[in-house]
Amino acid sequence: MENYQYPLDLNWSTEEMILVVNFWADLEKVYEQGMDRQAFLDSYQSFKSVVKSIGEERKLGREFEGLSGYSLYHAVKQAKASQNKRIKM
Repeated sequence: MENYQYPLDLNWSTEEMILVVNFWADLEKVYEQGMDRQAFLDSYQSFKSVVKSIGEERKLGREFEGLSGYSLYHAVKQAKASQNKRIKM
């Protein structure tokens, strides 16, 4: 795993930052190890409670993909479409 910083908005509260950081960690986990599909979708919903606009989600997702190579869009799309218990990219 490379060293990089998660994309965050400094205007978020500490609790909101924790939710977003946990989601970025779960997105990494989906790519590196795989994880429970429903747990990932739950983490995504927590992320969406902070990042409400699709424009902001896309901006942060592109920034994260540029840093890590992991696509927020593709992981969420696969998780929503899959019927498997686990998701691995």
